[in-house]
Amino acid sequence: MKSLIVLSAVALVLASCTTPEVEPVPGSITYGGQPRTKLMKSPIGSVVHNSFRYGSGIAYETYVIQPDRSLKLIRRHTKSDVVFD
Repeated sequence: MKSLIVLSAVALVLASCTTPEVEPVPGSITYGGQPRTKLMKSPIGSVVHNSFRYGSGIAYETYVIQPDRSLKLIRRHTKSDVVFD
């Protein structure tokens, strides 16, 4: 009985662990919609990287090529240019 309760609790915790969608921001490849050109030579599932100035730093993005040749933004992290003395 105790193992059933523990298993149910673990299942509930894992079910609540969802990753929120990363939304495109100005500078993202997919900001304003998918690019007009399709990546026809790249294999499906390939990773595409993009970096651009964002705020007071640089944003680094990771995309994956989907089966319909669209790009899915899966990750973004930023690095600040601000230097503290």
